[in-house]
Amino acid sequence: MAEPMQAITLEFAGELHRIDPGTRFIVGREGHLRIDDNQYLHRAFLQIFAEGGLWWLANVGSTIAASVSSADGTVQSWLSPGARLPLVFPDSTVVFSAGPTTYELLIAQPDAQYDVVSGLPVTAFGETTRRPVSLTPAQRLLIVSLAEPMLRREGVSVAEMPTSQQAAARLGWTSSRFNRKLDNVCDKLDRYGVQGLRGGAGRLASNRKARLVEYAVMSNLITRTDLELLDDAALREATDRADADTDA
Repeated sequence: MAEPMQAITLEFAGELHRIDPGTRFIVGREGHLRIDDNQYLHRAFLQIFAEGGLWWLANVGSTIAASVSSADGTVQSWLSPGARLPLVFPDSTVVFSAGPTTYELLIAQPDAQYDVVSGLPVTAFGETTRRPVSLTPAQRLLIVSLAEPMLRREGVSVAEMPTSQQAAARLGWTSSRFNRKLDNVCDKLDRYGVQGLRGGAGRLASNRKARLVEYAVMSNLITRTDLELLDDAALREATDRADADTDA
């Protein structure tokens, strides 16, 4: 006879919420977890529930997607509107953006059925295997400047991205230089198949930046150790000297 499922916990902005089997827990502007009065966020966006011996996360919204990853970021899934996926790891991180604001939820389940295995041997790249994207120093600086709140976290689970002007000032760059390099790094990642980085009608620049930060953090393209680059004066000087449209 199968043992009864245990409750799981959801952490948001330092607050813990217990979710019991039999409950369909709603995250959004309304529901069990009311995030905030953000007009870009659905009233009901995410739903967490137990079914068939598994905990599930469903996207019940219509326009916003979410990134779902293991706590260490080595396993990541993209949850589109109308889709659902099982929560199988002891700790999962859910990240999504609504307008200019990026949110993070942490979900813990004591009876998780799987765990992430690291340290497996790495297979050499073949001729048809595309190598991971490489960033120039300036591109890395730009992404870290945008992702700084999410990387630091500092006990807060809501990461408010800086504006382009604020990030440019943090780096000592002009706005035109920042925007040019933002275009370059988004174009580079778009060529590698990363979705959501192309501009166009009805697409806010803030959403493009949010997607860039989500991808870079969740894929470990940048990590918390990169924060020290923001205070590396020698690196700043080197990128200034090398700033001759070499980012493409």
